[in-house]
Amino acid sequence: MLEPLCPFGIILKYRTLGKSDLLVSEVSLGTWGVCEGVSEDRFRDSIYTALDLGVNLIDTSNSYASGAAETFLGDVLKAIPRSTYSLATKVFFPVPPCDGGLSSKQIRINIDASLSRLRIDYVDLYQCHRFDECTPLEETMSALTEIVRQGKVRYLGFSEWSPEQIVSALQLTDLGPFISSQPQYSMLWRAPETTVFPLCVRNGIGQLVWSPLAQGILTGKYLPGREPPRGTRASNSQMNSYLMNELYSDKNLLLVQKLVAIAAREGLSMSKLALAWVLRLPGVTSAIVGASSPMQVRQNVQAAGFVLSPSLLDEIDQVLSSVPSIIQE
Repeated sequence: MLEPLCPFGIILKYRTLGKSDLLVSEVSLGTWGVCEGVSEDRFRDSIYTALDLGVNLIDTSNSYASGAAETFLGDVLKAIPRSTYSLATKVFFPVPPCDGGLSSKQIRINIDASLSRLRIDYVDLYQCHRFDECTPLEETMSALTEIVRQGKVRYLGFSEWSPEQIVSALQLTDLGPFISSQPQYSMLWRAPETTVFPLCVRNGIGQLVWSPLAQGILTGKYLPGREPPRGTRASNSQMNSYLMNELYSDKNLLLVQKLVAIAAREGLSMSKLALAWVLRLPGVTSAIVGASSPMQVRQNVQAAGFVLSPSLLDEIDQVLSSVPSIIQE
């Protein structure tokens, strides 16, 4: 791992993404929420701050804000040298006027549309946002291989695929291959640990995990028995449907408060503890974190390179063991 010194005294580390030559910062920037509740001006400043700090991967999707997030990024990054950052986007969900899915037709249409919105000639990583049950996998992989050979895409990845779906793709040895997986993973969502992570490690596939702060719950800003603070994701009806349905509960909030006490005792912010915990696994290449302000970017980047002691990890695991079915797929 490389250790360049960045501004503000932060040392940012990089890891190789799977079996590629792509070096990715341990903390990367996600763009879900931009144009859908997060101030564009503040997000623009957050992107510039992240790049200044050495964050070199920005993750987006053609479906975020129905393409508006890609358009926003294209505008923000147009004056930034292309060689200084890597850009990842996704395809699967319908973006009018295009249909959804991973048919060869949709992949060809959507990669060109993404490149146009992003104002670039290629993306570093093109990810299948979900698995397409309606299209033969051979057709999907053939189309993905084609756009790689055309130079529109450097590397391929997938998001939220099951172990069986991953194995099926790996068996198509003459097509692909994938070098990244993007699963949900955090202290409150450990499902990929049991099968997806080991399978990917054996096959040279790195993890770019999303929601490592559990949609902000693991920052400790939400308290059990109280309404979410104004201006937070949980209080924003445009952004909180997944959060409120899957993660936001007094049970989880009480658990997080136990972790907050551990972090405070160690002189750490809760976000630093949570991100360092995610990055403790060598198979995890980067934690994708959103940011609504440059200050959040600076706080999150501090987790890169920070190592939790074995005794602290044991203590954290004791707290996390109270979550039912914590390692179930």
